[in-house]
Amino acid sequence: MEIVLGLISLAITAAFLAFIGWLIYRAVKGELKVKQIKAHNIAYGLSVVTGIFTYGFFLSMDMPQLFKIVVSIILGVMLIFVAAYIQRRHQQSS
Repeated sequence: MEIVLGLISLAITAAFLAFIGWLIYRAVKGELKVKQIKAHNIAYGLSVVTGIFTYGFFLSMDMPQLFKIVVSIILGVMLIFVAAYIQRRHQQSS
């Protein structure tokens, strides 16, 4: 169990550092001058980090493995449908 928690915390730290690295990369490349970071991009990044923390907490709970797998699959399907709906709505409004 301790190894799993260590791997989860490592994955969360890596995701957060990757997000910070991406922001630095954009700043160095010069994209921040041409295309500013909007508030919704910051909110999206924070929601991704929060989602990773929540998912890591869920996986560390003491529940049967099959239940965790089924819930993870259902959550993934729901998120895919939400993303497709948002993308379709955005394309129709453009």
